[in-house]
Amino acid sequence: MNPFQKNESKETLFSPVSTEEVPPQPLSLPKKPPPKICGSNYPLSIAFIVVNEFCERFSYYGMKAVLTLYFLYFLHWNEDTSTSIYHAFSSLCYFTPILGAAIADSWLGKFKTIIYLSLVYVLGHVVKSLGALPILGGQMVHTVLSLVGLSLIALGTGGIKPCVAAFGGDQFEEKHAEERTRYFSVFYLSINAGSLISTFITPMLRGDVQCFGEDCYALAFGVPGLLMVIALVVFAMGSKIYRKPPPEGNIVSQVVKCIWFAISNRFNNRSGDIPKRQHWLDWAAEKYPKQLIMDVKALTRVLFLYIPLPMFWALLDQQGSRWTLQATRMNGNLGVFVLQPDQMQVLNPLLVLIFIPLFDLVIYRLVSKCGINFSSLRKMAVGMILASLAFAVAAAVELKINRMTPPQPGPQEIFLQVLNLADDEVKVTVLGDENNTLLEESLRSFQKMPHYAQLHLKTKSQDFHFYLKYHNLSVYTKHSVKEKNWYSLILREDGKNISSMMVKDEENKTANGMTTVRFINTLHKEVNISLTTDIFLSVGEDYGVSAYITVQSGEYAAVHCRTEDKDFLLNMGLLDFGATYLFVITNNTSQDPQAWKMKDTPANKLSIAWQLPQYALVTAGEVMFSVTGLEFSYSQAPSSMKSVLQAAWLLTVAVGNIIVLVVAQFSGLVQWAEFILFSCLLLVVCLIFSIMGYYYVPIKPEDLQKPADKQILHTQGNVINLETKKTKL
Repeated sequence: MNPFQKNESKETLFSPVSTEEVPPQPLSLPKKPPPKICGSNYPLSIAFIVVNEFCERFSYYGMKAVLTLYFLYFLHWNEDTSTSIYHAFSSLCYFTPILGAAIADSWLGKFKTIIYLSLVYVLGHVVKSLGALPILGGQMVHTVLSLVGLSLIALGTGGIKPCVAAFGGDQFEEKHAEERTRYFSVFYLSINAGSLISTFITPMLRGDVQCFGEDCYALAFGVPGLLMVIALVVFAMGSKIYRKPPPEGNIVSQVVKCIWFAISNRFNNRSGDIPKRQHWLDWAAEKYPKQLIMDVKALTRVLFLYIPLPMFWALLDQQGSRWTLQATRMNGNLGVFVLQPDQMQVLNPLLVLIFIPLFDLVIYRLVSKCGINFSSLRKMAVGMILASLAFAVAAAVELKINRMTPPQPGPQEIFLQVLNLADDEVKVTVLGDENNTLLEESLRSFQKMPHYAQLHLKTKSQDFHFYLKYHNLSVYTKHSVKEKNWYSLILREDGKNISSMMVKDEENKTANGMTTVRFINTLHKEVNISLTTDIFLSVGEDYGVSAYITVQSGEYAAVHCRTEDKDFLLNMGLLDFGATYLFVITNNTSQDPQAWKMKDTPANKLSIAWQLPQYALVTAGEVMFSVTGLEFSYSQAPSSMKSVLQAAWLLTVAVGNIIVLVVAQFSGLVQWAEFILFSCLLLVVCLIFSIMGYYYVPIKPEDLQKPADKQILHTQGNVINLETKKTKL
């Protein structure tokens, strides 16, 4: 409720009023008492609001869980661009709550704001899902639809964020304050429940279901969209029993105008003849009431402590971007089940539900019994340190992954392997532009080089000459290559002759941390292969080469294949997690065709469980920082400034995501070094915050409730003087 009453004298315009002093609003409130839940004091209307919040959070976090991999593997952006767009979207989601609060408080009211912006939210999901359909347009169409859909989702989720919780609180009468407190606990439980379930389910919809021969991102985005439709329908169903307070003015704009007037008034009165005032906000006294100025003074003290906070959010929100990308290069096979890379994010809401009671009921009490004054600001500083340690652990894991991962070709460099599919030995010599020998290898029939050879180019693209010696034949051929790519030179027998073809291994690095396979068909007939019930592909006749297909790891002992005149089974054996395989389908006169199996890149050896310590540390830091920070901030700000404080808190999250965006685009650091950079930056910010907190003197709650004309806080050491006196002009 807006604490400022309208249409009164200037002296009392901004005086706090209680709900009893406000005349009843018969047009906005039900004429009869609202129905209760099972005879309790809980309004039935909150059931609709809690279910709405559960579905909306399922929708948001489910869509966001697969977003980074969608950018990387569907839109084919690089890791830095994927990270930047992910955090740009997250930042926008925390800027738009200011717009939503302004619309609700000044124009439409909370109920209509939630309804209208939920429609925008649903439209965003529809556009986003359409952008994930491979058959709908090309790369540009997918990109445009994705960005438009994300913009609409950001407007929808951010716009309703400050309205839903407050609207639920509006359903309670003042005499049921205890029930309202318990409602907020259930409300936040629904948030974490929606996040927990969706973060586990949507990666399964993406990876376990195949659409058009690849991961089903359209389904992974469509199901959260359906949940948002359910959220809107459920919320609208309770329309007739809601208490709907009318809009009463935007306190955020009042605060901004007060601060701006004080600054401009002070600037316009720079003359030395004009008496100085005790506080810079006292220069707003000519236009704004004393109570508002006092409340803004208390608010600015808290906002000053908010300056270092964005760096913490910059680290916390990388769970869905950089840490998910790290998980794609790890082994998700935990024995009992296989964990998708984007499913690791489920640890955060799960650990939050565990850590909050653990810290409140056990750790904080033990610390208190030890005689340690563990104040709110100290808890926040410790939370920063834990998040910094989490990124140090992430850097160590990244270094361990790098030691197990094959090197990648750099500028003016390619990796080349030679595969001999002829019936006898072939000697291969690779010649440069000046006929200098770059590589020489003799390969027996159905043999390939033990590893890729690293070849250097003189320019970004270059022609290589190949000299092939087969029996008594000598064949010269030429192939063009481009830097930073992997290639396979396939030698094949053509009657009594020998020929070669160059194949670009575009996806040699496995996608999504999944097992990747491709086929070469040496038969004279096209082969149709059914890898699973959802994955089908066709390989052309006479050395046709298929595209890469991602499949689940596991045993593939009998894969059904079909030519135009017969069916047969291929034994592909065990496909290890994260490895890349090449299968050559060959003819066997006495039996059915068989598959010759080769492993191009090794499997991921480092278990994804190594990410558990960094998730535990960052979640513990989140519990100590975020929960404590909100509680501290609310206790230090006047009741009239709570909405402003909420907007400022959300803005720190938005700025934190912008920091990640800038670092990802312009740092140019390798990943482990970037993790170390963030860890060190947060430590420096933690030191600054600790110094600021050391000189901060908390205000007692009873002081915030005193009337403005009696509130006197005398100067003690470094305490800010908030004594107010009437200023003579």
